[in-house]
Amino acid sequence: MSDDAEGWVRSWSASVSEQAAAAQSMADQVSRLESTASDRERLVRVTVDGSGCVTGLELEPEARRYDMDRLAAEILRTMRLAQARLTEQVAAIAERTVGVDTPTGRAVVSGFESRFPVRGEDDDGR
Repeated sequence: MSDDAEGWVRSWSASVSEQAAAAQSMADQVSRLESTASDRERLVRVTVDGSGCVTGLELEPEARRYDMDRLAAEILRTMRLAQARLTEQVAAIAERTVGVDTPTGRAVVSGFESRFPVRGEDDDGR
């Protein structure tokens, strides 16, 4: 094999290894993510992990004044807000690791966007 060909193979192999390491770093960081959101009155607080699963639910005693339907709606809305914040965090991780304009970055961020869309200001909590 010529020196040029060997150099190209080494360069390509190093590039693939770097991309794999960056993708693994992104996956590790995403797996450790956590997002917490509160409702507007700060009576409901929901925490989700990097996969969007609820890992914590806190209700202030004043939440008892809500009727059950409103309380359920506040819990779900707050959960969705916490999940939507994951999308923003994942985009930032992708930018730092693999780049958001790479196929891997686009795929991961797009997956989170479709599962946990970022809400408008009407859904914003504190």
